Amino acid sequence: MTDYSDIAQDLKARLADIVERTQGIEDDLRHPLDDDLEEQAIDLADDESLEGVDTVLLAEARQIRFALARIEAGTYGSCANCGEAIAPERLKARPIATRCIKCAA
Repeated sequence: MTDYSDIAQDLKARLADIVERTQGIEDDLRHPLDDDLEEQAIDLADDESLEGVDTVLLAEARQIRFALARIEAGTYGSCANCGEAIAPERLKARPIATRCIKCAA
C-alpha cells in the first residue's frame, strides 16, 4: 500500500484554507445593505461575485473531503473507472483526481 500521508497533509491544509476563506465570504454576504441605492447596487454586484467564488470553493472542499475519505479507506490512487493505479505524477498535480489519465481523457 502506498503512503499518501504527504498528500493527505497537503489536502488537509488546503481544506483548512478553504474553510477559512468561505467563512469570511459568508460573513461578508450577511452584511446589511447600505441606505444609498448606488451603494446597494455595487454591494449586490460584489455579493454576486462572492457567491460564485464561494460556490467554487465549496465544491473544491467536497472533492478534498472525498479524497481524504479515499485515503483513509485505502482506495485512493485507484481509478474509479477502470480500477488501475493513477500515476503518482497525476496525483501530485491533481490530488483530487479520481480517474487515471486514460479514463479522464
